[in-house]
Amino acid sequence: MKYENKKYYSSSLDVAEFILQQKGPVSPLKLQKLVYYAQAWSLALDEEPLFEESIEAWKNGPVVRNLLEHTRNQDHVTSINSGDPSQIDEELQDTVTAVIIYYGGKSGEILQHLTHHDDPWIDARQKAQASKASSIDEKDKEIISRKKMKDYYSSLYDMN
Repeated sequence: MKYENKKYYSSSLDVAEFILQQKGPVSPLKLQKLVYYAQAWSLALDEEPLFEESIEAWKNGPVVRNLLEHTRNQDHVTSINSGDPSQIDEELQDTVTAVIIYYGGKSGEILQHLTHHDDPWIDARQKAQASKASSIDEKDKEIISRKKMKDYYSSLYDMN
């Protein structure tokens, strides 16, 4: 894959701050889902990730743990102080902008619902449940595979 040896310049915090600058304040739930979709569509369309951090399959949908730590206990996120959107390549910024246009008008709850019907999250949750016979601890989540994200969202794009 094209991105296996990629040197990462941006982080999930950079992407989140870019989204907030374009969209304005949003709930932490909505921000997590928009960052997830930005990563997914970057993998599918640009064939490279926006950021290096893993995305975990939590009960409420995809979560970037680093972003969660920066937005915990907030009702609405207005800014990610350590996020720097200028670290995102221009071409990748276009992808994030497209994600904001398509998904940005939906509530966090709707986005959560959508992710619960997408194969990458479903596969990771099933894998986590199979490996742990008891309930899943939120601190030990299955990582959502970048390959599955790329393949799944590429197939959605190909259908249109």
